[in-house]
Amino acid sequence: MDNATRLQYLQAMGIDVWVSRDCKSDEASLPVNDAKFNASEPAENNVELVTDNWSALQQEVAECQKCELCKTRTQTVFGAGNVNADWMLVGDEPGEREDVEGKPFVGASGVLLTEMIRAIGLQRESVFITNVIKCKPVDNRQARTEEVNSCNDFLQRQIALVKPKLILAVGRMAAQTLLGSKEPLSGLRGKVHQLNGIPVVVVYHPAYLLRSVSEKSKAWQDLQLAMKQIRN
Repeated sequence: MDNATRLQYLQAMGIDVWVSRDCKSDEASLPVNDAKFNASEPAENNVELVTDNWSALQQEVAECQKCELCKTRTQTVFGAGNVNADWMLVGDEPGEREDVEGKPFVGASGVLLTEMIRAIGLQRESVFITNVIKCKPVDNRQARTEEVNSCNDFLQRQIALVKPKLILAVGRMAAQTLLGSKEPLSGLRGKVHQLNGIPVVVVYHPAYLLRSVSEKSKAWQDLQLAMKQIRN
């Protein structure tokens, strides 16, 4: 992607100034944190992956009744995009629009996420996007720990099937679930974590960025960090 095109996407994100940096200059100093799922917090990881496939997993998600959210959902939100993607984006939970359309990240948040993806030289269709949980919580409340635990095996199996080169954790719940951490997002971003050998970079959720425009520059810093990591 040429600089003019990237600048256009950065401006669409709400970032007015971008100064190019040498990708190799500070690779050696990138902070790395090796974290794996911990059954005690907050998600559990007891997943059988031997004979898994996309169609079987998608049907299992669609028919899931592991928690009370199955009673109030319009449909499950499985995920969308390239199932062989190098980049896998994991968001928090579906909202009203996602529940109706059955797709992750639609509406204003989806538009901003698409611009963020384009800013790093990719198309939305070239990455795989999913959520920590596959059903919308009632009244758009935050998902509960037991609901996250119920969906965690689905997420783990998606990761195993995609085999991404990098995971972008989009939002606090996604970051804390993937990394087995209770640390706030501000403490998790800005460094490269590891999940079973896969680099994980944490970024603010688009919904938060729409409310907190001043934080968009930090989101761009995190996207740059992810780009450096995947080029290694």
